[in-house]
Amino acid sequence: MSALLSPAELEAALRAIGAERYHDKHPFHRLLHGGQLTHGQVQAWALNRYVYQAHIPIKDAALIARCPDSDLRRAWRSRLADHDGDAAREGGIARWLRMTDALGLDRDVVVSMKAALPGTIFAVEAYVHFVAGRSLLEAVASSLTELFAPKIISERVEGMLANYDFVDREALAYFAPRLTEAPQDSAFALDYCQRHADTPEKQQLVLDALKFKCGVLWSMLDALHVAYVAPGVVPPGAFVPAP
Repeated sequence: MSALLSPAELEAALRAIGAERYHDKHPFHRLLHGGQLTHGQVQAWALNRYVYQAHIPIKDAALIARCPDSDLRRAWRSRLADHDGDAAREGGIARWLRMTDALGLDRDVVVSMKAALPGTIFAVEAYVHFVAGRSLLEAVASSLTELFAPKIISERVEGMLANYDFVDREALAYFAPRLTEAPQDSAFALDYCQRHADTPEKQQLVLDALKFKCGVLWSMLDALHVAYVAPGVVPPGAFVPAP
């Protein structure tokens, strides 16, 4: 980039990345939402996605731990409560486990993460390392996939309820609060990036951080597709659906 984008132009460039690279374009996503997966394949998705959900507050805590800006720390703390819960409410991780319970998965197996795909573990750990090791601006920018989350959440809930008789709205309780939380979080992160990416070089870092995060989510679905759809090669030690 050679010229500084206006805040509106930067937002447009970020949204263009999502339109091209967000994981709602992935074949596995389309199979999941279209009702074309078996019960075991949906179990595999939920079990592996738990790894990502469980690490979200870990990456957020890593960001907070090295943040010198008290305003940013205070604002970011809400994300920990959203996922870990607090005395007043159940968090996203607990709600996700309600879904894996409803799908018939052993909770201890899910929580241990020992049956997750190596590709899932690698992608999630790469995300945590990115947030912990890159600039604070890049760490914040990597969360901007939440700009696109409400659309995929609506599609997921509607598609799964319509197409799978083994899930109900209670099993999908994780998603309803995210329709409010994700827009709030993404609006804050977008404003932060627009204000702090004040050179073309910093704006490029913001764009590249979002591309990286889209790649993380895409890689997780790649791993699921290879293991459980085609060619259907499950790595040793990973979850194997019941026949």
